[in-house]
Amino acid sequence: MALIAPGAFLWTTYQLQAPPDSAKNMWAAIALATVIALLTASCYATLSKAYPDAGAGSSYYYAEAAILAKEEHKHFRLARLAKFVTGWAAHLYYWVYPGIMISFMGTLVVYIGQLFNPNFASGWFSKALICFIFAALVGSIAVIGVTGSTLVNIVINVVQITSLVFLGLLMIVYRLGHPNVTYEHANALSVVVPHDLLGLIYQATIAILLLVGFESATAMAGEAVNPQRDIPGGVILSLFIQACICYFFEYFAANFFIGSQYTATIDGKTVTGFAAALSSGAPIGDIAKILGDTLLFGNGFLLQITIASTVVMALIGTALSSLSTGVRISYAMGNDRELPAVFGFLHGRYNTPHIGIYFLAGLSALIGAYAVQSVDNVTIVTLVSNIGTFMLYGITCGVTLIATLRHLLDEEHNPFKTIVIPLLGLATNSFMVCGIFYY
Repeated sequence: MALIAPGAFLWTTYQLQAPPDSAKNMWAAIALATVIALLTASCYATLSKAYPDAGAGSSYYYAEAAILAKEEHKHFRLARLAKFVTGWAAHLYYWVYPGIMISFMGTLVVYIGQLFNPNFASGWFSKALICFIFAALVGSIAVIGVTGSTLVNIVINVVQITSLVFLGLLMIVYRLGHPNVTYEHANALSVVVPHDLLGLIYQATIAILLLVGFESATAMAGEAVNPQRDIPGGVILSLFIQACICYFFEYFAANFFIGSQYTATIDGKTVTGFAAALSSGAPIGDIAKILGDTLLFGNGFLLQITIASTVVMALIGTALSSLSTGVRISYAMGNDRELPAVFGFLHGRYNTPHIGIYFLAGLSALIGAYAVQSVDNVTIVTLVSNIGTFMLYGITCGVTLIATLRHLLDEEHNPFKTIVIPLLGLATNSFMVCGIFYY
């Protein structure tokens, strides 16, 4: 479930990352966000191994268990506060994130429709209606439960990652075959190195949106046959594959390609490169058309539609994954009465928290309907979700530190893994929260 995003986010977030004053830091910012995410993933792996009975609670459960494991009873009164704060930080992330995916789907459908009819869904109501339809579709699949979700995601993973790798290869081939174009990056090294600190931090506040999801494996502990063995590996491996393999390649190719060959007209003025990407609802779709027309015998429109279709599939899977994970935290909090008890009700046939799913699908539709109206709106909602993400990840790193401090004198525990990494994770995630508020 954590692998569903890599083929979609290059398409959906490239516009958000394209402001010309910071865009050259895009690849380096993804690398920075990956380091922060890997620190956090290591903490999730440590906690999931220590508390394999967490079930659907994930970080919400860890926050309480780490304090209750202490020998001194004076700490016990903090257990409920810890899980309460962790649970609501998780909801700031998990309740907003599916809405972003719904807005991305709405934007993409409008983009595809306007390729055939420029007036397609030009009004705010039409865009909002598309978001409500997709939210209803995702919610209905989520009610079926793990089996339906996983089957859909496996198929989507293969299709969309393969298509984006193919597109990335075309971008590199184009650059190597067209040396006379004026490119945004002078060479391959320029793509991967940071260009200025403030631009790097801004890009990283957006880039974390691409990397979330690895922690969703910990919410599956109740379904895992051997959670103590498989959940930690699932957390680390999923992040490594999506970030260090898929994103590093895709974003290198896209930034290696972009230059004066990509143009757009804004208020009668022609712009190129990153400025053109910022003005488009789907810059990767525009780039696909250029590549298809140039390298695939004039079949740019066919390539554009094909890639767009795989991204639609991927976004359905991404929204499904985030909704399915988020509702598990709500279910755990409903059982503990930290949320209304209705969130803990299970479907009579599918054994899923259907009330929570319906609620989250409706909320996602509302958020998506707002965000889909403009790039400013979706950026605002993205940063709100990312505040919750960095808060949750920082808290989880702090919980890991609490959980492992009592093992300082135990030779079986590696201080680097149980002290240094959690401290670095807590510090970097806290710094990124401050960075979002600054921008």
